[in-house]
Amino acid sequence: MMKIRVVSSKKEIDELNRSEQMIHLAFRASNTDIFRLLQACPRLRAIQVPSSYYKTMSHAGQMFLEMQGVEIIEGDVWGHRKDIDEYYTIDDKVIERIDSLQSEGVNADEIAGKVSRESKLSPAMIKYMIKQAA
Repeated sequence: MMKIRVVSSKKEIDELNRSEQMIHLAFRASNTDIFRLLQACPRLRAIQVPSSYYKTMSHAGQMFLEMQGVEIIEGDVWGHRKDIDEYYTIDDKVIERIDSLQSEGVNADEIAGKVSRESKLSPAMIKYMIKQAA
């Protein structure tokens, strides 16, 4: 099971657990927010942002994340209710499906397309998961 911490506002950055490794930003983050996020979560490996925010993300912010070894993933957390749980959970069945397709020799782009349609996860998130499993 993979968990993504959903961050809905700038205020939440200071409340994050230092050990967070994957975060979904549900707000348009400034360069200052990104810097604070990296200070609050030194073990951060990936940030997922909705497509609309991804397209307008500053080049400086993207470069800063890349220099820190943090991957930027375009995508959303469909159907997630923050009032119920602050984490979006990717079910083990999705991970098993990816593994199964990989063992059949299906390439990463096809896996991303197929699993994305089945799970409502973005193709970019599926590709990130494939890369992490390798």
